[in-house]
Amino acid sequence: MDAQGLGLLPTLVVSLTIAFAGGVLARAVRLPPILGYLGAGIVVGPFTPGFIADQTIANELAEIGVALLLFGVGLHFSFTDLLAVRRVAVPGALLQIAVTTAIGLTVGQVVLGLDPVAATIVGLSLAIASTAVATRALEERGQLTAPAGRIALGWLVVQDLVVILALVLIPALGTGAASAADFATQLGRAVLQLVGFVAIILLVGRRAIPSLLGYVARLGSRELFTLAVAVVALGVAYGSSLLFGISLALAAFFAGVVLGESDLNHHAAAEAMPMQHVFAVLFFVSAGMLFDPTTLVRMPLEIAAVVVAIVVGTGLATLLILLGLRASPETAGVVGATFAQIGEFSFILTDLAVRRGMLPTSGRDLVLAAALIAIIVNPLVFPLLARLAVWLGHLPMVERWRGRGGPPLPHRAPRVSNHAILIGHGRVGATVATALARHGLPYVVVEADRRLAERLRERGGHVVYGDATREEVLAAALPQAARLIVVALPDAFQARRVISLARTLNPKIETAVRTHSDAEAHYLADLGVGLAVMGEREIAFGMSDFALQRLGVSAEDAQETVNRLRARKRPVASAA
Repeated sequence: MDAQGLGLLPTLVVSLTIAFAGGVLARAVRLPPILGYLGAGIVVGPFTPGFIADQTIANELAEIGVALLLFGVGLHFSFTDLLAVRRVAVPGALLQIAVTTAIGLTVGQVVLGLDPVAATIVGLSLAIASTAVATRALEERGQLTAPAGRIALGWLVVQDLVVILALVLIPALGTGAASAADFATQLGRAVLQLVGFVAIILLVGRRAIPSLLGYVARLGSRELFTLAVAVVALGVAYGSSLLFGISLALAAFFAGVVLGESDLNHHAAAEAMPMQHVFAVLFFVSAGMLFDPTTLVRMPLEIAAVVVAIVVGTGLATLLILLGLRASPETAGVVGATFAQIGEFSFILTDLAVRRGMLPTSGRDLVLAAALIAIIVNPLVFPLLARLAVWLGHLPMVERWRGRGGPPLPHRAPRVSNHAILIGHGRVGATVATALARHGLPYVVVEADRRLAERLRERGGHVVYGDATREEVLAAALPQAARLIVVALPDAFQARRVISLARTLNPKIETAVRTHSDAEAHYLADLGVGLAVMGEREIAFGMSDFALQRLGVSAEDAQETVNRLRARKRPVASAA
């Protein structure tokens, strides 16, 4: 059945359903779910029998997915981070693009028999890694905010800028030598558009976007805040693509970077995460729809040559360039493996070249087939390049070269460590905070009330704004470096969720929880919570201690009696 005339709903529902089944099947055999998503795209694509999804709609949904994904990545970034990696990412990315394009040009002419212009386009398409695949790979390995992740993201920004210029150059080159003046005009316009976009983002966006979301947060409506995040991510991306001609992904990334410099970033990232995951799946489905399985039979050697060019020209070349820039072998291995694949921008470049008559359809099919295979084998490349990077890094010549120093690589020292995390700053949390402050002990407050969070920050407190039951928000309080977490939330389910997340991030963290019933206190005790405090019981213990002392019982005996009462009530001692 062809979905061409059926619209959005069948394409969305069937694609997500088959992607879900494919992801479950892939995980069941211990393979990455991404393989299931790509397989779902092949199933609903035009080259296999049965249901055929609408390719145009699928591509538009995929664009939304990439934009949301890059918006979320930008939230973890800042302009300071971009500037910190400029001395590595800018020369490194430009050199890598040049090397990969040269390798692709050679493969295109020698193996594929293309003319120089077509071969150059193929080479450039092999030089641009998929942002969606790269960020997903970094996130799965916990490297997104590590030095390797920040170098990779800066590198991707440079690649995206090169793609934008290439999308201008290809139509101009396609018109022939007579349009040299038009070529220069279009190139100048593209540069001016990029400069204009960056200027507006810096001068206007850095104030307007955080101010808008801050106002919405103070209204206290979670639904409105989630909607505002989606509007900022997609609205800025779409508007910028119309006004400045840049890609949705790059515009969304910079919108995220702008918001990432405010204290709203963690809460915004938590709200955007579910949307990112769903639409990112649709990107991989749309990529699978482009793949014609018969290409594997018709051109196996050509496809193999292009795949090798991707892994060597992008992955290995990036590794060697980073070692040449004196990066650590571990960082070079991670970034190199991350880039050993191509994706969305390669599809756009080759499709535009085909429509302009500069590349035969067979050339685009080869790039698509090689891209899909490179994405599939990418998880296998990580351990190979990691071992190669370590081996190369220990060569005497490389060690001497790295010992001479070089461009400073980004490193984030933890802002706080050996601290307490206070979840909530109401009457209970504020009292605990006062006690800690009196003894000069460090603590971080996680507060979901925007107005209260702003007041605490104005007083100089270390505050994370957002819902602590969301991993993005709680992780911002650095539980992996903390010694204690005090959960002062009134809701029992939320308290359990916070404790579970905290222990996932730091299994050794001490815990203290507020509770409202004996059953909940016993449940928490069974979980191994260090301290579960029930307000009514602690009032009774306090009044008992007061009564005993006023009736002539010594303070020591009164305290012993209260301690016995606590021990009899539940196996874990409680204190006010």
